[in-house]
Amino acid sequence: MAKKAVATFAAKAGAKSMVKCIRMEKSPKTGAYVFTEQLVEEAKVKEFFEKK
Repeated sequence: MAKKAVATFAAKAGAKSMVKCIRMEKSPKTGAYVFTEQLVEEAKVKEFFEKK
């Protein structure tokens, strides 16, 4: 399944420069850790991880 999903992302124009970023944040309400996932362009990866 994963190979098929990767192949469909690569088939779209401009999608080759996309990466999946996962950031771990601590929830202010519960104190538990929450994972934020997002597809980001390669050039904007640093911006994604700098946000809080």
